[in-house]
Amino acid sequence: MNPDDYLPLSYLNAWEYCPRRFYLEYVLGEMEINEHIIQGTHLHRNINEAGTVQEGETFIHQQQWVWSDRLQVSGVIDAVEEREGQLIPVEYKKGKMARHLSDHFQLCAAALCLEERLGRTIAHGEIFYHANRRRQQVPFTAQLRQATEAAIRAAHEAIDQPMPAPIDHPRKCQACSLQGICLPFEVKQLRSSKQQNVDPLCDSTGCRD
Repeated sequence: MNPDDYLPLSYLNAWEYCPRRFYLEYVLGEMEINEHIIQGTHLHRNINEAGTVQEGETFIHQQQWVWSDRLQVSGVIDAVEEREGQLIPVEYKKGKMARHLSDHFQLCAAALCLEERLGRTIAHGEIFYHANRRRQQVPFTAQLRQATEAAIRAAHEAIDQPMPAPIDHPRKCQACSLQGICLPFEVKQLRSSKQQNVDPLCDSTGCRD
């Protein structure tokens, strides 16, 4: 596969959040800006400069390009911290600390890339959540590694498949910048009407033109 066709790490995050969103963004190239994207861009304003800085005994390598020929993924990790002989990939997110599996997949995939390039084992990474100013340590367990690789394979396979149906997760849909393009609630209503052999433009009083 051409390196230009490698799956970007950020789209792995989109895949876990919603396969339909992944398809719209990555396959169809759709993009809309909402307050969540603006906040995320603002958060990254101070870490978008590539280079290395030192804080005490810790070296912070910002905006590091990583890739895996085995998994056919690539992308930029916000930072890789080098302290006490360990490499720790770090991602910065705008939300609150929680078990966001999409964030864990993206971070773990970056670690798998680093391991392949450097021939070193990386035990864990960290995610800084801006909303409550806390860091979450993410151990790269065998289970997370397997789940991440499975997600990468599924995302690659989805590229050549029809667009996935909307997910059943109203809160995610409400927060999604692509809601106006995806039309998840409208699509579900139409599909439900077809299954019941009901014209969605008709009600008990008649049909609308």
